[in-house]
Amino acid sequence: MKRTSILIIILLLMIGFVASSQDFFLLPHNFYVHKGDKLNLHLLSGSEFKPENEFKYATAKATKFMLYEGSKKTDLSKLTNTADSSLLTYELQNSGLALFELVRDDETESERNKFIRALESEGLDKMAEEARASSQQYFVERYHQSTKTLISVDKANGKDFDKPLGEDYEIVIQQNPYKAAYGDDVTAQILFKGKPMKDAVVMQYVRTLNGTIIPQKLLSDNSGLVFFKLSREGVYMISSTHVEPSQDKKADYENWTATFTFAFSNTDDAPNTYREFGFGNKH
Repeated sequence: MKRTSILIIILLLMIGFVASSQDFFLLPHNFYVHKGDKLNLHLLSGSEFKPENEFKYATAKATKFMLYEGSKKTDLSKLTNTADSSLLTYELQNSGLALFELVRDDETESERNKFIRALESEGLDKMAEEARASSQQYFVERYHQSTKTLISVDKANGKDFDKPLGEDYEIVIQQNPYKAAYGDDVTAQILFKGKPMKDAVVMQYVRTLNGTIIPQKLLSDNSGLVFFKLSREGVYMISSTHVEPSQDKKADYENWTATFTFAFSNTDDAPNTYREFGFGNKH
């Protein structure tokens, strides 16, 4: 059985507003686990797949927290652990693929230059030009964030992981990466309010075995699809952001973000510590 043990950097929460360009993403200690194992799941934020902040459930501002194991659904919102910095400690009771989803809403204010840089870092050049043309010094954004992570429990079997979950903005992958081989293709679809999102800017990151982060910028086609290859072993993240002017006078912009994380190992002797994945050796 392929196993990849993941140990997470635990960082103090930063004071003040979180930079707009930061992604929120779910990351388990282990992506390859056994039935009966207790999984530690973390909610991290950071730029370019570099963890900078960590959030407990109490500070996550979550509106939905679910586990999907095929057609079985488990509401995790009342099972969260407050003993440490983990978002959740959960004993896995079923074999197969397990998809965790956290949905959260937030609001933040950013200084003009920081806001413009954040838009540019997300590839939203047109929106950045519009912000630069205005005389406004601060911008208020209302966030709607969908975060998913997919793990394998004993066997990489399962279905329904490739189905939309009904979020306003979400990423759906259409192949099982835990049954894939080196060089296989993965297709991800970007959906906005249930419909394929054309020309969505998508960032695909790989954090390799030696800790190197490799980014790739993609643009979705008419069907909201992007395509990439499993070309390296490591932890993968797909991230996309959509911004529109807010219809509510209390905010300047509505910001929808989505992230999806999973691991890929092409061998049976994958490294068994997160140190080799580059995230450090702190538990």
